[in-house]
Amino acid sequence: MHERIRAGDPEAFRELFRDHAQLIYRHAVRTTGDWAAAEDIVSLTFLEAWRLRAKLRDEGDSPRPWLMGIAVNVLRNTGRAARRHERALTRLPLRDVLPDFADELVGRITDSEELAAAKAAMEQLRRSEREVFALCVWSGLGYAEAAEALGVPVGTVRSRLSRARSRLRKLTDGELRRRRKKMERVVAGGQVQSDRIDAVRSEEERHR
Repeated sequence: MHERIRAGDPEAFRELFRDHAQLIYRHAVRTTGDWAAAEDIVSLTFLEAWRLRAKLRDEGDSPRPWLMGIAVNVLRNTGRAARRHERALTRLPLRDVLPDFADELVGRITDSEELAAAKAAMEQLRRSEREVFALCVWSGLGYAEAAEALGVPVGTVRSRLSRARSRLRKLTDGELRRRRKKMERVVAGGQVQSDRIDAVRSEEERHR
């Protein structure tokens, strides 16, 4: 598989996409909090993988850490990567154009309140903690895979993840409480306004 990817075998890239697109999509959704942006991240990640295919090494049984490392870098540099790949696409021959990744994507995160709270909490972590947490917890990579994706020692992954778990639990709970209290105030305010309107209508009808 690694040899086929390095050789630019289109079928190997289709297999790579089928096996890992959902993983990258979920990672991007949870990191950005934006479904449309996540689809762009998936496309850019696979385009970058195509560009960097010759650098894939034979270490490990799966190209997943390599691919997730690319996704992390794309998320860091989305704007710059988008401009570079737009230029790259104009240079690719038609027969080498990859399939439309967005057409094959399925599934959505439905609990927008929890997603928004988690994203707000994640933004309060250090970037190094965010990346480790997203790779290990949300995307299910092992310590060694995350270390390879980020280019750091396994021990560093463990310590960053431990700090991130502890801080994120407190931050997310606090963010959810804050958001729910705000929503309760909005609902309560709406109810008061509704009661006033109903009372005025009842008074008008009584005097007709």
